[in-house]
Amino acid sequence: MYQNWCRISFLHWPCEPRLLQARLPTGLAIDTFEHKGWLGLTPFLLTGLRPPFLPPIPWLSRFPEMNLRTYVRGPAGPGIWFFSLDAASAVAVLGARLSYGLPYHWATMHVRAAQSRMHYTSARKGAHSSIAVDIGDAIPEPDDLALFLTERYRLYTWLLGSLATAAVEHKPWRLHRATVASFDETVRRAADLPADAAPALAHYSPGVQVRIGTPRRLTSCR
Repeated sequence: MYQNWCRISFLHWPCEPRLLQARLPTGLAIDTFEHKGWLGLTPFLLTGLRPPFLPPIPWLSRFPEMNLRTYVRGPAGPGIWFFSLDAASAVAVLGARLSYGLPYHWATMHVRAAQSRMHYTSARKGAHSSIAVDIGDAIPEPDDLALFLTERYRLYTWLLGSLATAAVEHKPWRLHRATVASFDETVRRAADLPADAAPALAHYSPGVQVRIGTPRRLTSCR
């Protein structure tokens, strides 16, 4: 699948690795930075969604999305494990659940830009969010932690009873410094993850063009 991830904010919390490891299937290990695991929440606007050789369909190819994730090492290399993904497209939610086995939820969502501030809202059964992020200066050379948290080119999922993976191809993120102006969410709590603090770290990017490969099954047991 081809798509663009636009107006994306990366919001992160350090987290006890053992707590996150307990939530992973066999075959994956928490990837740590300086002995810390990380939990990320990334709201953004998805545009240009299309399969190979076909153009985007206007009423299906543009919608807000947000994912709750952590960073892992697996048989195919470092990647991302998703605890939940919210999207404002019922068709996309159904398609991603069936084809990739990802834990998508349909939600009512909005992404709005107001000068140098991004507003993200989401509401679904059992979880909501309302987040405002102020965009700062571009970062010419992101530090090692920023790269660890953002430059991830593989996802892992549980598909048809086995661990599976898919490549995620895009140019490096053009990162900006960011400050969380307001933050209210229950997405972490809905996933039974620590939810008692505002983000410890924030970045913003105007976006990238993305190609997500076909999922490939790796194992057959938990």
